[in-house]
Amino acid sequence: MISSIAELISDRIGTMPAGERRAAQTLIANYPLTGLKTVAEFSAAAGVSSPTILRFVARLGFQNYPEFQSALQDELAAQLQSPASRTLNPASPVGGGAVSPMLEATLQNMRETFRHLSDKQLADIATRLAERRGKTFLIGGRFTDPLARYMAAHLAIIQPDVYHLAGQESIWRDRLIDMGKRDVLVIFDIRRYQESLVRFAEKAHQRGVQIVLFTDQWLSPIARFARHVIAGRTAVPSAWDSSAALFVVAETLIGAVTRQLEAAGAKRIRDLESLR
Repeated sequence: MISSIAELISDRIGTMPAGERRAAQTLIANYPLTGLKTVAEFSAAAGVSSPTILRFVARLGFQNYPEFQSALQDELAAQLQSPASRTLNPASPVGGGAVSPMLEATLQNMRETFRHLSDKQLADIATRLAERRGKTFLIGGRFTDPLARYMAAHLAIIQPDVYHLAGQESIWRDRLIDMGKRDVLVIFDIRRYQESLVRFAEKAHQRGVQIVLFTDQWLSPIARFARHVIAGRTAVPSAWDSSAALFVVAETLIGAVTRQLEAAGAKRIRDLESLR
């Protein structure tokens, strides 16, 4: 399975010199559009030299800049696909009926998602979610909000001040008044990315809120505002993307936070049970 450029960056950024890291961070902050500019424009945006951009591209495994841009253009086309376009030209599995290809694709999505997620990244996110410094807010898009609700329901049992943001965009905006630098906002957003979530994330970022983004391999525009980005694989032989891999990551983090809050979480569970 071919890795996206965002995944390649995630895998290799730890080995990059400072200039190449700046190029990588600049690209992720406006993915993939910065990479579709000329070398000179990309280098100016990143504040590095043109040769640094070319070394960065080579480190990702591309022979030249046009090959790198061609890969980004393919990703942009995939990013903009709608369920209608995928229905017109669905994947055509050979044999095995309808269940087998879907199952295999979902399992492969999970494997690829965790292959590009480091233990350190997961541990850092779990630690931040387990901290008692502020509040935790969770929200998702049209099809991903059930994941946000599910994660919020678990976290709210083991710690206070966990809120799932539901309803209309105006309601979310009203909650911004309660958000600040001590707080975390967990957002689920996959293609086709929800503009209302992007606007909300930008406002939260301006207030200093730390954002944890669950997205797909092509990266929601919210990535430019996020402290942590979890890029899961979502494509399956269907008109619809699959959130199964992101769901498993969410459950992994729920388990990690629960372990970190073992004593306090257990006491809170006992207290909740005594109220029932």
